[in-house]
Amino acid sequence: MALRDPLYAAYERRLRRSLKGATLPRHVGVMLDGNRRWAKARGAGTKEGHQAGADNIAHFLSWCEDAGVEVVTLWLLSTDNLNRPAAELAPLLEIIENTVADLAETGRWRINPVGSPDLLPAETARRLKESADATAGVTGMVVNVAVGYGGRQEITDAVRSLLIAHAANGTTIEELAETLEVEHIAEHLYTKGQPDPDLVIRTSGEQRLSGFLLWQSAHSEFYFCEAYWPDFRHVDFLRALRAYSERHRRFGS
Repeated sequence: MALRDPLYAAYERRLRRSLKGATLPRHVGVMLDGNRRWAKARGAGTKEGHQAGADNIAHFLSWCEDAGVEVVTLWLLSTDNLNRPAAELAPLLEIIENTVADLAETGRWRINPVGSPDLLPAETARRLKESADATAGVTGMVVNVAVGYGGRQEITDAVRSLLIAHAANGTTIEELAETLEVEHIAEHLYTKGQPDPDLVIRTSGEQRLSGFLLWQSAHSEFYFCEAYWPDFRHVDFLRALRAYSERHRRFGS
């Protein structure tokens, strides 16, 4: 360990230097994957894995803040995860609730829950809203906490909200169909008013989106990391930023 620490610090400084003057992302989305596999590899329980992952979130947000990131979206619980057995889901929800509350208590970041609150237990939805309300006046980095989130569900909710809004104004379906633009749906997404993610990171070696920010990530750059989320280090984040800075973004062209 005594040998590794100086080497780690030297490598970290090297990565930092490589990013000087580089173009960095405004919005970073993260799929915090691998908590259960991390726990299994250590002979620990699922709850311990999720808690270890939760303990790494504040560190990650500090790294993003230092890099000048304006918005971070953390995928903490998918709509599919809500179908897990109660014995596993209940402690996971408690960890999420406490973690988000702890982030709010720092007063450093503006918490913005994204997802379908109607799909969540009432207590979870209430506590997430409390954290959001407590940080509503914070001017720092926005932290979207995606809980009960699914990309298809988000688009469905956006279209539903769009239809309801136009119906309230007396617009017919035919009139809406004639004037509907991409931007009209975007205005009803959970992340409305925010820049789309420039960089999406997924840990644990999995190389798929699983529906994360399905609409918003159309032109995002992706970075897949082998490390399980609890083991994700600052140098891993710096490597993701370096990879992003080296890419020529084409935005679909």
